Amino acid sequence: MLKQLTVFMVLFAITFNVHATECGKVTIADMNWDSATFVANVDSFILQHGFGCETELVPSETILAAKSILIQGKPDIIPEMWRNALKGGLEHGIEKDKIKFVGKVLHEGGLEGFWVPAYMVEKEPSLATIAGVKQHSYLFKRSDFGNKQPFFSCAPDWRCQNAVTNLFNALDLKQAGFELTPTDAVTGLSGSIAHAYAKKLPWIGYYWSPTAVLGNYKMVRVDFNSGVDREHFRECIEKPNCKNPQITMFPPRAVDTIVTLKFAQRAPEITAYLSARRFSNQDMNNLMAWKVNNNADGEQVMAEFLNQYESIWAQWVSPEVVAKVKGALADL
Repeated sequence: MLKQLTVFMVLFAITFNVHATECGKVTIADMNWDSATFVANVDSFILQHGFGCETELVPSETILAAKSILIQGKPDIIPEMWRNALKGGLEHGIEKDKIKFVGKVLHEGGLEGFWVPAYMVEKEPSLATIAGVKQHSYLFKRSDFGNKQPFFSCAPDWRCQNAVTNLFNALDLKQAGFELTPTDAVTGLSGSIAHAYAKKLPWIGYYWSPTAVLGNYKMVRVDFNSGVDREHFRECIEKPNCKNPQITMFPPRAVDTIVTLKFAQRAPEITAYLSARRFSNQDMNNLMAWKVNNNADGEQVMAEFLNQYESIWAQWVSPEVVAKVKGALADL
C-alpha cells in the first residue's frame, strides 16, 4: 500500500511539474493607464493562482510595448491594446506570424460620442437624439458662459479634435446656436462634467468610454440616427481637412488582447482564458470610478473586481480554476 501511495505521489508531482512547465514564466505588459493596469493585475492573479504560472508585470506604454512584442517577442501578453493607436504595425506582426489577437477586452469596443447628462434626458427624453438636441437647443444655455450654448470639445492638440469639429459642422450645430468650446488637456472635459453635475447645469460635448468619469456621472450618448460609416469616418471625419463631412456615429474602437504566437502555441489554456476574458463598458466605468474614489492602485481594483464580480469572471475559467482563485483571494 505504501509503495502504491509513493508511486501515486511521484506521478502527481510529475504531472504537476509538466503543467507548471507548460505555463512557466509569463511576462505581462502593465500599461500606463487605469483600465490597462487593472486588467494586467487581473490576468496576473488568475494566471498565477489559477493556472500555476509565474507572472511578471512589465511597466510599459503603447508604442514601447508594440515595438517590444514585434521586435523582441516580449512581453508574452499585452492585455489591453487600442488598435487605433497604431497604424499597420500590428497587422504586419500578424502577417509575419509574430503576434496574435486573442480576444476583445471590451466586448462593445471603446465608445466615443457626444454626450448629455442623464438628468437632462429624464426631463426631456428627445435629448437622447441629435434631432431633439437641436430642437431644444435653448435648454443648453449657460449663464456662466454669457447665456451662450457651449459645446464642450477636447483639447486642441488631442487627436479627437478633428472628428469633433467635423461632426459639429456636419450636424449643423452652429446653426442650432451651439458654440464649439475647446477645453484644456488636464481637467477640461472631466472637470466640466463634474461641475455641471454638481449644479445640475446643462452640458453637451465629446467624451469617451470606459472612464471613471462615466462611472461617477451618468451620461447618455446622443444618437445621430445615422449608423456608422467607418470608411467615411476614417477617410474624412478624422482628417484635418475634411471638405464635405457627412453625419456618422463614432465607430467603436477595437480594444484587444495581444500575445506572441509562440506563447499562444505553448499555453493554449491561457490563450483560451484570454479569449474568454472581456468586460462591458459599464462595468469598466464603475470599476474605474471605484479606483478613483478610493485612491486605489491596479492591484486593489483587481481584488475588488475578483471579490465583487465573481459571476462575471467565473465564466472565463473552469470551476477548478475558480476554486483556486477564490482560495488565494481569501489569503489577501
